[in-house]
Amino acid sequence: MKNNNIILLLLAICITSFAYGQRRKKNVEEKPQVEIAQSPKLVVGIVVDQMRYDYLTRFWNHYGEGGFKRLVNDGFNCKNNHFNYAPTSTGPGHASVYTGTTPATHGIIGNNWYDKEIGEEVYCAGDDSYQSVGTSSDAGQMSPHRMLTTTVTDQLRLHTQQRGKVIAVALKDRGAVLPGGHMANAAYWFEGGSTGNWITSSFYMDALPQWVNDFNTSDAVEAYKKPWNTLKPINTYVESGLDANSYEGLFDGETTTAFPHDLPNIWEANGEFSLLRQTPYGNSITADFALAALDGEDLGADTITDFLAISFSSTDYVGHFFGVNSKEVQDTYLRLDQDLARIFTALDEKVGAGEYTVFLTADHAAINVPAYLADQKVPAGYLDMARMREEFNEYLQYKYGTTDVVKNISNYQIFLDHKILTNLDIDLDDAEEDIAKELLNYEAVNQVFTGHQMWANEYTEGIPYILQNGYNQKRSGDIMFVPRPGFISYGRTGSTHGSPMIYDTHTPLLFYGKGIKQGSTVNRTEIPDIAPTIAALLGIAFPNGTTGKPIGEVLK
Repeated sequence: MKNNNIILLLLAICITSFAYGQRRKKNVEEKPQVEIAQSPKLVVGIVVDQMRYDYLTRFWNHYGEGGFKRLVNDGFNCKNNHFNYAPTSTGPGHASVYTGTTPATHGIIGNNWYDKEIGEEVYCAGDDSYQSVGTSSDAGQMSPHRMLTTTVTDQLRLHTQQRGKVIAVALKDRGAVLPGGHMANAAYWFEGGSTGNWITSSFYMDALPQWVNDFNTSDAVEAYKKPWNTLKPINTYVESGLDANSYEGLFDGETTTAFPHDLPNIWEANGEFSLLRQTPYGNSITADFALAALDGEDLGADTITDFLAISFSSTDYVGHFFGVNSKEVQDTYLRLDQDLARIFTALDEKVGAGEYTVFLTADHAAINVPAYLADQKVPAGYLDMARMREEFNEYLQYKYGTTDVVKNISNYQIFLDHKILTNLDIDLDDAEEDIAKELLNYEAVNQVFTGHQMWANEYTEGIPYILQNGYNQKRSGDIMFVPRPGFISYGRTGSTHGSPMIYDTHTPLLFYGKGIKQGSTVNRTEIPDIAPTIAALLGIAFPNGTTGKPIGEVLK
């Protein structure tokens, strides 16, 4: 009897152990696989130059299903995306998108700026230590050497032991050079003029590859030497102002700002192929060339992630010339929508649907034409910089006995001559404060901040926060002034940008493709968040100056 009980007990233990083992085995087998990083075959970064967020909503009913709507409906839309620094211009914008930080860190404080060390104005991408490739002009003497940090494209190159390719294309040199980073395989831009060729710098290569030569010798660009009329009937463009008005620029040789624009007839008077920059055809040329790069470089052809950086520059040229409320701007975006659709179709076919990741943003937004706003009784206007300089020089002469205490005024910044101030036994902080108080007397100036304030404080919100993010201790000026809202230093036709105001900072940010959730957010996101978001997706190191944060809602 006792032996039978022992046998039954042992049998129960075995059955229990077996059942537990089976459950444990089942649980181990069912444990989901951890995906530490996404590996799209290709990342496509798209920057639309001078795109306001409301261009998505304003023209929504005109867009097709394959361009902007595809990104919004099937991807992730950051509706409250902003630049968190000023100046809001092209060079700093492209650098900030790709470095994950602001001019305070990456050093690109403007398209052009006064270099305090050499006492001259410098260009953000200019570099005469390199030679042009593809042209005999100096238009190719460029490099990213003034950008002080790495980009997400650099980090991809480093992570893949340079096996992942990086190609950057844009009409503007700075729109290609800065996104490509320091390690790009190539950056290409459009020369315009009498050639209409795509060129590069010896920083990247000694000769253009055959596919670029083939593109340049084809009739791909020449095909756009044609009249520019609206894509759809102009009477359907009710989202924009009158076609003929006094707020738009006028091409040389034309007598009206209205459609159609007869490009062949005004070709030579407006720079020949350079004229295409100020039309939607410039974006179409960029799309054509980007697709040629996709083929010519075999991008996305293997499992090692490549990166194609595209900047559409014509939206900026058209906005500057015609203004954000023009039918020309509307037509440019409807045509860009078609160009995006054919790019995404080509990516589906050549890289594979679901095998690539896209982000789309802008390098800045833009203000409505102040003359138009003023006519609508909205407070707006223009800075009379000539008159301001005259009054300011009178103040300097009275206060210091010389105007030489100021070296340069640019980008709404004043650069003082520290040596002269020392010789006059004037404390720098005192001079900054006195000049700041003087500037506040000018009607069109709204706020003024000093370099001392930028050094001594840590701002977390408002205009001071935005200015501080754009303030580089080694490169920026001693005093910064901010125009009144709605006021600009510009001509009376067309739109511009550069300020810390919301009309210049609010831009789209869309993510789409592999590793991206479907949805949207109205939580604030900032431009420096883009690079770390893409880096987190890829599982690569963040750019070395990153101050932004990954946008968690975007990633699967």
